[in-house]
Amino acid sequence: MKKLLSSAYLIIFCLTSTLSFGQSRNVLWFDKPAEHFEEAILLGNGKTGATVFGGVSTDQIYLNDATLWSGEPVKADINPEAYKNLPGIREALFKEDYRQADRLNRTLQGKFSESYMPLGTLSINFKQTGEVANYKRQLDINNAVSKLSYDQNGTHFARQYFVSNPDKVMVIKMTASRKGALSFTISFKSQLKYVTAKANKTLIVNGYTPYHVAPDYWREIDPIRFDEKRGTRFSSDIRVKNKGGVVAVSDTSLIVSNADEVILYVSTATSFNGFDKDPAKNGLDNKAIAQKQLDDAALKDYSILYKRHVTDYQRYFKRVDLDLDGGAVIDKPTPERLNAYSTGADDKNLEALYFQYGRYLLISSSRINGVPANLQGIWNPYIRPPWSSNYTMNINVEENYWMAESANLSEMHMPFLTFIGNVAKTGKSTASTFYGINRGWASAHNSDIWATSNPVGEFGKGEPNWANWNMSGAWVVTHLWDHYQYTRDKAFLKSYAYPLMKGAALFCLDWLVKDKQGFLVTAPSTSPENSFKTNDGVKGSTLYGSTADMAMIRECFKQTIAASEELKIDLPFRDSIKAAMKQLYPYQIGKKGNLQEWYYDWEEPDPKHRHQTHLYGLYPGHQITREKTPDLAAAAEKTLQTRGDETTGWSKGWRINLWARLKDGNHAYKMFRELLRFVPPDGAKNINYTAGGGTYPNLLDAHPPFQIDGNFGGAAGVVEMLLQSDGERIMLLPALPDAWKNGTVKGVRARGGFEITMVWKNGRLLKTELLSKNGGNCVLNYQGKDLNLSTRPNHTYKINTNLQVIK
Repeated sequence: MKKLLSSAYLIIFCLTSTLSFGQSRNVLWFDKPAEHFEEAILLGNGKTGATVFGGVSTDQIYLNDATLWSGEPVKADINPEAYKNLPGIREALFKEDYRQADRLNRTLQGKFSESYMPLGTLSINFKQTGEVANYKRQLDINNAVSKLSYDQNGTHFARQYFVSNPDKVMVIKMTASRKGALSFTISFKSQLKYVTAKANKTLIVNGYTPYHVAPDYWREIDPIRFDEKRGTRFSSDIRVKNKGGVVAVSDTSLIVSNADEVILYVSTATSFNGFDKDPAKNGLDNKAIAQKQLDDAALKDYSILYKRHVTDYQRYFKRVDLDLDGGAVIDKPTPERLNAYSTGADDKNLEALYFQYGRYLLISSSRINGVPANLQGIWNPYIRPPWSSNYTMNINVEENYWMAESANLSEMHMPFLTFIGNVAKTGKSTASTFYGINRGWASAHNSDIWATSNPVGEFGKGEPNWANWNMSGAWVVTHLWDHYQYTRDKAFLKSYAYPLMKGAALFCLDWLVKDKQGFLVTAPSTSPENSFKTNDGVKGSTLYGSTADMAMIRECFKQTIAASEELKIDLPFRDSIKAAMKQLYPYQIGKKGNLQEWYYDWEEPDPKHRHQTHLYGLYPGHQITREKTPDLAAAAEKTLQTRGDETTGWSKGWRINLWARLKDGNHAYKMFRELLRFVPPDGAKNINYTAGGGTYPNLLDAHPPFQIDGNFGGAAGVVEMLLQSDGERIMLLPALPDAWKNGTVKGVRARGGFEITMVWKNGRLLKTELLSKNGGNCVLNYQGKDLNLSTRPNHTYKINTNLQVIK
């Protein structure tokens, strides 16, 4: 009789579990455990990151904390007399001696940024053995919860994982269909220095990071340097709450035996106390913080923790919905769907899922002010991660935030926006000591949680094409203006954004010098990570007036002028910028019809180069358009054609947006499909710029290896195909690809403080709803026709296919 009841209970339990998985446009699922990082499920609350492998005999969970980095506050004046080399560099440049200019440019280099650290690995080793059937794990991005279930020896096992922002803990619930079936051991390991201790049903971990970690691409005798008196402290407290069975605790593990149900709580904390505070001497009390988070969470019932987590997450995620009329969701594991899609299958629900997955990743990795999402978001298992997992400021960290405003996640933009204020503080010293500029601030290629702003290269050992670029300050402040344009938050503009924008503009104003023709140019100048080849065969990277530099300065000047006018302040300064703008070296169209990357029309050593920074004025800038600058738009298109479509992951993300700005939705869609090309997982063994980008089985971007900017750039590109705005007009379906014949998008945002919902059929807009958050004038554009609206705050306007307001 007991056996019959047990079997009946198992049938009901399995049926309920199967129904709870279901099919959804917002679900990734897998039919086997992850072997590599690129197959695992990523969870996060913006600070604590968890990478869940979902094993049967052993479940590995990589733990990260957004504030856990190597290093300590920077000494901004590390090369205090570097600026004295500027006259010699400029003299060589204007004598057209580019070899000498490259050599001398190395004198304007400092130390490398620091690296984002892995906190450790939580291992759950199960004692059950036997054949496994009906295995399934999933990530439901509608509620940011992962589930796993399988059958083993007649018992159905299930786990549920989430990382809560309201309660600051990771929670894992484990259940089984048979009483007393849960027996396992929990242990912790880290590549950092650490010790473990025990408390009541709790394993306590305390440790510290290195005070220096060299980049993974850099050869150094002692690349990982620890000192117990230096570095960020960290804690991870792990507690078990069990129903049935017993729990034993040793100094190194938690042992659960014969439990019916287990809830596992994981709390992480660090001593990071700001970019300018020594985390070892003036840090937060990580031990007390981790313990309080754990104690507070453990007092709440699991259902309460779950509800608080889902409610918090969904108030961001559910703002936007995208339906591309994909019909029923294909009932196959995500890797199979991705593989089929790569070979030409139609899967519009996968395309919508990829877009929403980008939004999920941003919510999950960007919630801490001053600590933006890095190259890997917040998920990194390596002590020397690819490219230090830092803030690469010549495209990558900016690309992380391209969709923050348009995809209705403005709050997730704030970690980056507040980080800019930190960089500006160290950047004042960088401007003075490296460039002899005593007004404003500057920042360069790489940064980190300590707001490093100096050009890197290890004091002359780096190649100038990547080490010496110094225009990131002019780039990043455009995000401040964007946030204002989307939110119309004048207090933010006045008290925070404008002073930073002005500081970046001041540096640019004083950095510019006159060339032989009388134009204002930057000198020395580089174009990020690219090189030129002169007509005499000289290959170099140091020139003057690179197109990328000039485009970023134009955008910075233009927006600073607009901000000054909006606030009705700084008229003399505004006039000085306007005067300088008239003298900037203009865009040049080369003999092949391309937009020149360099001051001169030289051949490119690598015409297929992954970077396309000289197209900044097209996107993310607003200087080049089909309507206002058709010649420059045609030249930009020619450049994209020359660059080709085969490129690395983040670069594909950028090219989607560039083609969308050119109103070529079909080419943008082609690039989007290629971004979703299946790339086999390999645990970051393949670091290859030329391998071609794509997507791993868990939908993470393959640079390769994993870089999250491709996910965010691809998601931004989806919005850019459907909606564009420049502060003057809102363009509806400006680059709709033929493949997206029918669809609905809800809740995307336009500059001016507007939310847009659109429905289209057979490629034609049927109806639009516009929610005006702040009121004001608005111009809607569709297929060459404009609708001028004077809107009221918090009022919704319904508009028909002929751009007429429905009364």
